Amino acid sequence: MMAALASAIMLVSFFPYLTYAVPAIAGIFIMVAVIETNIKWAFATYVVSAIITFLMAEPEAKMLYVLFFGYYPILKSVFERIKSRILEYILKFAVFNAAVLLTYLLLAPVMGFSVEDFGEFGKYSAILLLVGANVVFPIYDMAISQMAQFYMMRVHPSVKRIFK
Repeated sequence: MMAALASAIMLVSFFPYLTYAVPAIAGIFIMVAVIETNIKWAFATYVVSAIITFLMAEPEAKMLYVLFFGYYPILKSVFERIKSRILEYILKFAVFNAAVLLTYLLLAPVMGFSVEDFGEFGKYSAILLLVGANVVFPIYDMAISQMAQFYMMRVHPSVKRIFK
């Protein structure tokens, strides 16, 4: 059910200005799968939703979902079990930066632009993208944590009662 909900949310990515928000929201359903089941089932949920999303969603949004937002809630739950906070954040930022760079490298040809199209600014576009993304990433990470807390306090008790 979570894979279907994540995939359905990804269809909204065709609306202008929702390209970045929709994959992040769809990832919340993967977070629910982590909470309600386990990492194996959450990963299976991600794979199914990624396949469906890859077939249906808007190109940029589906790349963002498949290459980061879909699996990040699973990795987040693994990384947050690490005792060292420094190592946890190093791993989180390493995965995030690798995903941003991979997305950038894959989307540039798909979207039909190159760094030369932007003149002098183009030389620095990847660096500026990384800097901006790294400023926003901790906010996203905290938001996912807050959503998980909200889910555990407000929704999980009802779900637990239903399936008890």
